[in-house]
Amino acid sequence: MGTKDNPARAMILAAGAGTRLKPLTIKTPKALLPIDGTPLIVHQIGWLKSWGISQVAINLHHLGIKIKEFLGDGSRFGVKITYSPEEILLGTAGGVKRMESLFTETFVVLYGDVLTDFNLGNLIKFHRTKKSIATLALIEVNNAENVGVVEIDEKGRVKSFIEKPRGNYKTKALGNGGVYVLEKDIFNYIPREGFSDFAYNTFPDLIKYNMPLYGYVLDTGSYLLDIGIMDNYQKANGDVKAGKVKVRHEL
Repeated sequence: MGTKDNPARAMILAAGAGTRLKPLTIKTPKALLPIDGTPLIVHQIGWLKSWGISQVAINLHHLGIKIKEFLGDGSRFGVKITYSPEEILLGTAGGVKRMESLFTETFVVLYGDVLTDFNLGNLIKFHRTKKSIATLALIEVNNAENVGVVEIDEKGRVKSFIEKPRGNYKTKALGNGGVYVLEKDIFNYIPREGFSDFAYNTFPDLIKYNMPLYGYVLDTGSYLLDIGIMDNYQKANGDVKAGKVKVRHEL
């Protein structure tokens, strides 16, 4: 299903401890929690593969060895997997920066707690059309306190990015979906060493320096859910069983 126009490489950020999902994550990393019997990260790899992505980097921290032992080199899932163990957490941007040598062209970043079936090809096409350095998948949310709130202009250019705001944000807004299309130039805006976060550091810096940062609003028929809290994890299981999200068990 992938095309020659789509990136071949992606990174899944799977280093998080999944503290909001305890006790489920005490002995099982969040990425391996089953969604209708299949580990979340297998659903993610299947989705990425369906859009032509054949090489996947995965950062590891909490119970990372279990993820590596389960997925292996990726060959049984039809992809090549490269691992990046982090003794000390580097943050979302710092973790990607560590794998800079792997990403010499346009690539995709997917947060490790996202279950989705949206049309990645459309996001990539939008990204290329806008000649963007970074393009974020955006979703409409009812309670903006739990996400990164993104404001865009009429052309989709990001005007502001506020991570998990407090105050008068318990209203509908555009939220960061945790899926990005990035150019290698993004690495110029991530420190070489230490902790760095896309939401708190990189994206605000891109706005500050007037770099082309865009947001692509997913259509209402697209499914994207952060399973990182218990209610959403249970909802995801129910949604897959009910056929509300297209998942790919066959890899």
